[in-house]
Amino acid sequence: MLAEIARFYKEGGYLIIVNSIVWIFAIAIVADRIFSLLFRYNINATAFMAQIQKLVMANNIDRAIKFCNAAPAAALPKIVKAGLTRANKGSMEIQNAMEEATLEIVPNLQKRTGSLWTIANLATLIGLLGTIFGLISCFRAVGLAAPDQKARILAEGISEAMNNTAYGLTIAIFCMVFHLLLGNLTKKILEELDQYSVKLENLLIARNKGTLQQPPPEMAEQKIA
Repeated sequence: MLAEIARFYKEGGYLIIVNSIVWIFAIAIVADRIFSLLFRYNINATAFMAQIQKLVMANNIDRAIKFCNAAPAAALPKIVKAGLTRANKGSMEIQNAMEEATLEIVPNLQKRTGSLWTIANLATLIGLLGTIFGLISCFRAVGLAAPDQKARILAEGISEAMNNTAYGLTIAIFCMVFHLLLGNLTKKILEELDQYSVKLENLLIARNKGTLQQPPPEMAEQKIA
């Protein structure tokens, strides 16, 4: 297996090495985005907001803020915390605080994912360039090489052309697949941010207006425990 891989790289020429460097960058971006979107910025939004709602309905804003601090890197707790810190202000201040937090967080969720599409195009073009170089070698073999060397040079040129094509397309497919997956994951997180930020905003406005239904003291203690 290793011998086949080594032969593949050797037959592909130096542009295979160039595309390998491109692929390393793509893998690094994918690894960073997977870690960030699945672990750093993500959270169980439903369970988190259920607890926040219980605390707000119990008028325990300080504890709700501390609950947000338990996941300081996650996207949703940052936005919720921004709204909770303005819980006793007007609806406009609550909305502005949450929108400002959203504007800070969204670029962190989306950064570098779009680069995968550019890398896919770059890998394809590098592979195409390697294919052209391989075909040039084939034409040189037909026109200039000695008869006893034509078959060898022709085979080498075809191998270089096909290996570069296959390698470039493999990298492009890898990048496009993960661009799609990461894009969908980012979209899911953004939809949760929009959904729950609006719910929290309405909850805090109702609290300030005194229209929020307060649970009995014994029920509040039971829910928060």
